[in-house]
Order: sequence, then structure tokens, then C-alpha cells
Amino acid sequence: MQAILVSACLRGVPCRFDGRHKASSEIEEVVAGREVVSFCPEVAGGLATPRRPAELVGGDGHDVLDGAARVVEDTGRDVTAEFVDGARRALAAARHGGCTEALLMPRSPSCGRGAVHDGSFTGELVPGDGVTAALLERNGITVRPAPGV
Repeated sequence: MQAILVSACLRGVPCRFDGRHKASSEIEEVVAGREVVSFCPEVAGGLATPRRPAELVGGDGHDVLDGAARVVEDTGRDVTAEFVDGARRALAAARHGGCTEALLMPRSPSCGRGAVHDGSFTGELVPGDGVTAALLERNGITVRPAPGV
């Protein structure tokens, strides 16, 4: 089986914005028998743990990569550069590890696949991908949201 990139928070690393993780036995079952490359793009991009919540504004991760949207914290601070840098580092880690697939944290502005928060900080979701998910997809890596999270 090929190696798989997995959001570090899904592997028990307390690196989420709230300083927690999202490890589960369901995730472990999905990756059982595979070489796993654990990675947190937000931390790799220079953001602290814990950190302010951030959401995509003006589009999704594809739009951020195209310069048409941005990532902002709930305070209004723009953290787009950190998210893009983290996504690039995640892609490099995936390539280095020989990953052809990624299992990422749902709804995240970095890792979300298929649905992300709408930028209003109200919990509303819209169709779209996070910045890292978008960059991985653009580079031929199959991205799946983690089940049961």
C-alpha cells in the first residue's frame, strides 16, 4: 500500500486551533497497515497552538491559491501567508513520503475537503476545500475527509 498523509490532529497531536486533537479508533482503522506521514500545515506555516480560529473569506482554498480569497482569524488578522506556506510544506512532506493520498481534518480552512466554514464564524458550512487540500489536489494527491470526525 502507498503511504498516506494524515492531518496530525487526527493522529493524536494536540495541534488544532483549540490546542486539542481529534484522534479516533476509526481513523486508526483507516490507516492500519499503511505508512503514515502525519502533518499539521497550520503549525508548519508558523501558527501557534492554541491559536485564534480562522476561516476562508471570499472563496475556498482554490481561490486562496489563485489570490482571489484569503484566510482571516476571528479578530480580522490576515493569516493567508501562513496557510499558503503550510500548504506548500504539506505538499513537500507528501512528496518526500511518497504519498498519493491524504486523509485530512474535515471543515478546516487548511484541510477541509468538500465543505469549509463560510467565513462568518457562525458555524455555517459552504462547499469548498481548504488551502492544503486544494494544493494537494492540484498536484495529483487524492484528498479524503476523515470519517467520523
